[in-house]
Amino acid sequence: MQGRVPEDLAVVVDAGGVIMVWSAGARRLLGHEPAETVGRPVTDLLTTDLPASTRRHVAEGRPWSGEVALRHRDGNRVVVRLRGTPLRDTEGRRLWLVTGTVPARPRAAPRPLPLWDLTLAQLPVPVAVYDRDARLVGANDIMTEVMGRSEEEMKGLTLWEIEPNPPFDTYDRLQREVLRTGEMIFHEEHDKAPGEVRPHAWSMFLSPLKDETGTVQGVSATVFDTTEQSWARRRLAVINEASLRIGSTLDVTRTAEEMAEVAVTAGFADFVTVDLLESVARGDEPGPLPPDTPVMLRRSAQRSVLEGCPESVVAPGGAIRYPVGTLPLRILAAERGARHRPGDPDLLEWLESSPARAETVSRYLIHSVMMVPLRARGVILGMVHFLRHRTPDAFSEDDLLLAEDIVARAAVSVDNARRFTRERRTALALQRSLLPERLPELAAMDIAYRYLPTGSGADIGGDWFDVIPLSGTRVALVVGDVVGHGIHASATMGRLRTAVRTLADVDLAPDELLTQLDDLVIRLDREEGPEVRGTEETPGQVGATCLYAVYDPVSRRCTLARAGHPPPALVTPDGGVRFLDLPAGPPLGLGGLPFEASEIQLEENSLLALYTDGLLEAPGHDIEAGAALLRQALSGPAGALEERCEQVLRTLLTGRPADDVVLMLARTAVLDAGQVRTWHLPPDPAAVARARKMAGEQLAEWGLTEAEFATELIVSELVTNALRYGGAPIELRLIRDATLICEVSDGSSTAPHLRRARVFDEGGRGLLLVAQLAERWGSRQTATGKTIWAEQPLPTGV
Repeated sequence: MQGRVPEDLAVVVDAGGVIMVWSAGARRLLGHEPAETVGRPVTDLLTTDLPASTRRHVAEGRPWSGEVALRHRDGNRVVVRLRGTPLRDTEGRRLWLVTGTVPARPRAAPRPLPLWDLTLAQLPVPVAVYDRDARLVGANDIMTEVMGRSEEEMKGLTLWEIEPNPPFDTYDRLQREVLRTGEMIFHEEHDKAPGEVRPHAWSMFLSPLKDETGTVQGVSATVFDTTEQSWARRRLAVINEASLRIGSTLDVTRTAEEMAEVAVTAGFADFVTVDLLESVARGDEPGPLPPDTPVMLRRSAQRSVLEGCPESVVAPGGAIRYPVGTLPLRILAAERGARHRPGDPDLLEWLESSPARAETVSRYLIHSVMMVPLRARGVILGMVHFLRHRTPDAFSEDDLLLAEDIVARAAVSVDNARRFTRERRTALALQRSLLPERLPELAAMDIAYRYLPTGSGADIGGDWFDVIPLSGTRVALVVGDVVGHGIHASATMGRLRTAVRTLADVDLAPDELLTQLDDLVIRLDREEGPEVRGTEETPGQVGATCLYAVYDPVSRRCTLARAGHPPPALVTPDGGVRFLDLPAGPPLGLGGLPFEASEIQLEENSLLALYTDGLLEAPGHDIEAGAALLRQALSGPAGALEERCEQVLRTLLTGRPADDVVLMLARTAVLDAGQVRTWHLPPDPAAVARARKMAGEQLAEWGLTEAEFATELIVSELVTNALRYGGAPIELRLIRDATLICEVSDGSSTAPHLRRARVFDEGGRGLLLVAQLAERWGSRQTATGKTIWAEQPLPTGV
């Protein structure tokens, strides 16, 4: 056999050519065991026929000799010089003793290896070749280094025989699958040698080796060390997860929590804390760190792989102080992250400054710590601590780079959330300053309200409400919603609220007031184009909806008009609930379309519910479902208005509203008949004296004799004006409420105005006298003309 030392061969063959005896030398030379050859024809071992001369000598029974090619057990061809000697057994039968040796041949000069073999041997990639039985045929030097054994030790063995442990059992199974299917297999494996911080990653290609007929003759294994690529992929995966999960909201605390969650759930750290500067936690602009001054931070978030383990020295929301010269403060000043072990002197000094901190590190076996400053746009925002106690590996330099990358991305989100918090707080403060701080005391109705700004996912909206006392103990209710969000919407809301108050003071009817307000919104939109708003919006973006209602507690009439706003709900004293069918009207800012007012008669203790669309269009249901829920909430048993407000919000809102919400509940009252006195006067100058007399008698009946003189003068001037400049019908009405109100109505729509009379003028001093005597006075249009009114404070002690 090639590669073996030649040894003698001795075989006994009978006359028929059947092997009878197979010697040990023959077994060593040809590899066949006696059991495999005895009884078989000797021709089975021949690779070619015997020469003709040899066959003739065998047939004649004469000795013969010559070189014969025999087949080795492994299929190789072995040339042997044989000698045949005839014999006779005890029974006289002919036998042949065949002996032989491998002929000595001159040693040939070594043939140089082909370039292909040299390439495989010196290829800087581990390569191994296996035969059809998955036994190693050869391996290059790099592969033997990886396997930790020489080629001679492994040749002829399967991987399972080389190392009957994982992952070699898996490799052996994959090799046999390639041999069976003839298809290449790609496999990745990760392992870590003792003392290594991170595992090695291997990529293996198992490829079938086929001959020219396509038959699989073996398999090759090519291995690549992909540790760096695997680490890069892991790093990219963590960074990608951080990009997707951090900054999902514009809330500073939630953003800090998301950063801690990403670091722990990705297996990067076992415990993470995020500490923000006090100013950042409040949403204020952080300044540079003062030198030689302690720094105060706020624990904004923390996350652990174990529930409640380790226990933090500072609970979320708690304050943390970094004294001068301590490790965290030095890291903040350097603006670079650092990693430490508990035995490092710098970290040990920081731990020993707090017994509780040192006890936590010792108790939970925290063995590796990283501190990374939270920095965005050149300003320090806080500090992030990464700790390991369950993961056996310490943080590496690659881990520090990854931590700095995660923190840098999170810092931008934290700063964005901080800026949003500041802007939202400014807008909210502006909006609240433009809304009523407290409601006036009214005789016409009891009122309760709720205003809820939108959640942190959007800017503050432009919803508003107002309660405006009008003359004659009437009251105006206003609810509106400006298009858009942010400070601009709040500013627009403030301007509209001021305009409504001004127009209400003129005592315009609801439909006329909305018409004037519509013109104002159109002018605002034309004056404030996209350049002023700082956006690319086109004209028409300044718009609003509004509902305006006026209730008179004397007549119990309520007049309402709306501009694209949801209709109010009415709850009758018997508990029935219905939405008022009012003409919708266009939203403010469209122009060219009229507004219509509707008048209804309300019973005492009726309940009006005014609201904005944010109440009905809450997350989880549409506006129709919201209206049904509102009807359900209002149909409950009557109670205090504050409790009813809470009940409505609990029913319709399950969390933070997606839009601003305004809810205003107004329970109507009626002035007692004894508080109002009305007289119809004829268009006769003598009616002036009569009016003075009736007014004086009524004041005496009310116990207001101290106001009799001033009231008689006011009545005299107002009735005289009605007779001189107005017309029938003329009516005098006195109302005793928180003030004493005197009203004179006539059939003329001409509004009076105050002026200073010249020296020789005979008239023009009446209204000036009224203005001097009354606390407030004014006029309003009515369906039949106008009403001039004057209010006086009640005498002290009444």
